[in-house]
Amino acid sequence: MFELTGHAALVTGGERGIGRAIALALATQGADIAIAYPPDAKGAERTLAEETAGEIGKRNRRAIIVEADVTKPETVEAMVKKGIAELGKIDILVNNAGIIRDKTLKKMTREEWDATIGVNLTGVFNVTRALVEHMTGLGWGRIISLSSISGQMGFFGQTNYSASKAGVIGFTKALAREVAAKGVTVNAVAPGLVETQMLWTIPEDVRAGFLKMIPVGRFAKPEEVAAAVCFLASDEARYVTGQVIGVNGGWYM
Repeated sequence: MFELTGHAALVTGGERGIGRAIALALATQGADIAIAYPPDAKGAERTLAEETAGEIGKRNRRAIIVEADVTKPETVEAMVKKGIAELGKIDILVNNAGIIRDKTLKKMTREEWDATIGVNLTGVFNVTRALVEHMTGLGWGRIISLSSISGQMGFFGQTNYSASKAGVIGFTKALAREVAAKGVTVNAVAPGLVETQMLWTIPEDVRAGFLKMIPVGRFAKPEEVAAAVCFLASDEARYVTGQVIGVNGGWYM
């Protein structure tokens, strides 16, 4: 589909869900992959990252895994340094790491606000800032960040999440202007509801209500989000920058 042989991608939150689908799709198109997973005291995330790396190996591509807290610049710098040292370069960045701490504003604590903004928005800043000079030095780069339909239209009980994902869109558009002349494109993908573990935590009646709002009549599959990322990472998208690609079945137009 989109030839990525000779490229190397860093996918944050690449061990599960949408991130895993993105990592596998990029590898299928020929890219080597650095899978970043969050701090993991119990080892579950590392196990998932290793399993994803194993699947990438079956595609005859290289994969490394690295634990990193995207809210802490020092761990981000170590992650980027390791990725470049082991893969030779990182010229595709997918900012996928994200969390949800849903509550109405009245009930939301400052800690829940800060945690969501910290991972979903400041994390994008930290990782992108650590890599952007490397990419401009290469004269070629793709920065793709996961926003959300929630950042475009706002969802009840998600002031923190909606703010973080709307911030990703503003960050994307501003950075795209800064690096466009240096061979680096910057775009965002904004999924609607996707069939991941997170979706099934939503009560069935609420999911049914959401489903009625989606013209296509179903939720997205992780692979459909990954396909949009693969396009934006490819040479075919070299004239696409500063854009937000909605993968939402027509829910938000």
